[in-house]
Amino acid sequence: MEQNSLLWNAIIYVWAINGLTLVLFAWDKLCARWKWRRVPEHFLLWLAVLGGSPAAYLSRWLFRHKTKKQPFSRWLLSILLFQITVGMILAGKYL
Repeated sequence: MEQNSLLWNAIIYVWAINGLTLVLFAWDKLCARWKWRRVPEHFLLWLAVLGGSPAAYLSRWLFRHKTKKQPFSRWLLSILLFQITVGMILAGKYL
């Protein structure tokens, strides 16, 4: 029972962090168009670190946002590769 609850909490967390990441990328794109105050890049990267990297890549594709910013793109790719590596290590440990 405890393990099932932990799994559901993890699923809810992943959905929430990815939803928040998607919304903030969309908001930042809107702010860029209207020349409003932007969401700091380091905040968007921290959302990716916390598990929002799938939504970050989806947002870049959907909104065509931050696709040409090289330092941002490199950091985002590094985060994604690190998460994939850790995921594969954990999957190997538990399979």
